[in-house]
Amino acid sequence: MLTPAMKTLSDIATEAHTRIQKNCADINPIVGVNQGMRASGFPADVMTIDCLKTNKRIILILHDDMPKQVRYQFSYRDQDPAQDFKDISLEQVSVDVLYQWIKEYFSSDA
Repeated sequence: MLTPAMKTLSDIATEAHTRIQKNCADINPIVGVNQGMRASGFPADVMTIDCLKTNKRIILILHDDMPKQVRYQFSYRDQDPAQDFKDISLEQVSVDVLYQWIKEYFSSDA
């Protein structure tokens, strides 16, 4: 069962994903929600947005003790995440923000 914060984030990601597929057919991101951390005893859920073409990944973590914050990192599918996640309020994570992150990161050589 998704937490209210993850449900909100999932709804945002669904709309951003739909827009990306419409406007940037070459990106074709894969969005997944993973509750493995929760199953391992950590009160948090993870959303990953992957691009198979570039092997890039955007990781978004929602911790139960910070329900209005999202920790995020731009990384790679085949690498462990670095320790340095950035924080953004859940209110700031809009469809437009997620769309731009996906478009810019997955389209760039960075």
